[in-house]
Amino acid sequence: MRGASSIGWDRFVFSAFVNIFKIPELRKKVLFTLMLLCIYRIGYHIPLPGINQEAMTQTTSQRGGGGMNDAFAYFAIFTGGNLTQSTIFGLGIMPYISSSIIFQLLATVIPALEKLRREGTTGYKKINEYTRYATVPICMISGSLWLWHLQARGWVFEDYGGTWTFWLMALSALVCGTMFLMWLGEQIDEYGVGNGISLIIMAGIIARMPSAILQVARTSSLSMSGDTSGATYGPGKLIFLLVAFVGVVAGSILITQAQRRIPIQQAKQMRGRRVYGGQRQYLPLRVNHGGVMPIIFASSLLIFPGIIFGRVAESLQGSQGAWGQRFFGFFDELGRAFLRGGYIYVMSYILLIYVFAYFWTTVQFQPKEMANNLREHGSFIPGLRPGKRTSDYLEKVMARITYVGAGFLALIAILPTVIAEWLEVDFVVTQYLGGTGLLIVVSVALDTIQRIEANLVMRNYQGFLGSDGLIRGART
Repeated sequence: MRGASSIGWDRFVFSAFVNIFKIPELRKKVLFTLMLLCIYRIGYHIPLPGINQEAMTQTTSQRGGGGMNDAFAYFAIFTGGNLTQSTIFGLGIMPYISSSIIFQLLATVIPALEKLRREGTTGYKKINEYTRYATVPICMISGSLWLWHLQARGWVFEDYGGTWTFWLMALSALVCGTMFLMWLGEQIDEYGVGNGISLIIMAGIIARMPSAILQVARTSSLSMSGDTSGATYGPGKLIFLLVAFVGVVAGSILITQAQRRIPIQQAKQMRGRRVYGGQRQYLPLRVNHGGVMPIIFASSLLIFPGIIFGRVAESLQGSQGAWGQRFFGFFDELGRAFLRGGYIYVMSYILLIYVFAYFWTTVQFQPKEMANNLREHGSFIPGLRPGKRTSDYLEKVMARITYVGAGFLALIAILPTVIAEWLEVDFVVTQYLGGTGLLIVVSVALDTIQRIEANLVMRNYQGFLGSDGLIRGART
């Protein structure tokens, strides 16, 4: 890295991008990935037949925050789909993600699936096949519920509403759109660079960021005289948003790359007159082992209380009698408490992030299996016996670092909500310039850069950060 200090980091980045296109195989992978992402963005704007898109967009844009609009916003972030303008990719990739999560959980309780998972590549292909099959009924259920919601809201043209032709045509388009996105993701996995499903979600988030930036630019004033009439964002607020954005990016990178390295000693073995082994290595444990999954689960779960309590309050509104008014007030207060930015909402959000962080770590992290693998390979943690004591130690360390990781995750997750309420910034701006969406973008971008870096270093080319070819924080 000596040359980096004199030449400059920007030259390393530029040379790394040039090196990508010098390698024919890597160039084809990168261009293939970009081409499939462009196809996804084109299909993203193809509307469902029979839907009054103008009426739907006008109604959803006039509602403001909370309730169903929050559900639409979170759905768009986590799935790569769009429900405010129903398109053939309206369901996004969520049915496939749901199916994958279901089979990951089932693999921990069903012995047959656990056996398949231990078989390696062959078992993974079989589980992935089951995942594809399960995606179809999930798509049909989700699509039917969504079409029923569209028809109940009056967003279906009168000529099509309630006809079996519309239902068959629209449901087939939604199911085929999700299956096509699943196929695109698998093609990127096999022939492109990076994780295909994650790249599709990241592309959907990045595509919405320019609109948030333009909104800030249109409603900003750089006047230092204090006269910011007609402007939502003054110089102080803009500086704060910029600093908060940089801080969230740095925090996202920190929480994504942070590791707890456990020292491992390899046992010495005598073969003839020579001694083999004895090397000291490290076992890296990720501080944020669950990635963005705890935020996704917590956000998805908190959508429903506000919607349910709000609907109950609407049904009780105008009811006669003292008890009817009391019930209306009770459910109305509950609905308001679970709207985005409320104290109960924020506290519940933090609590659920911790709960799902430990839950996901328990499901994914297997200390007994890891301890057995260390013993089979002749390695051990200094000061601990192989087997149960090693397993208990790894479980205790993972529980401690998960507490810290969940704390960082909760801080990054609630920061956009707090800023939106405290500074009266539109949530459309904060959700794309920080927090959950940015955490997903940073995680996927770092993973993609590491894969490209590995291809460059394998062919003796200079990586993004110089001759060592390692992203800072990726060392083990």
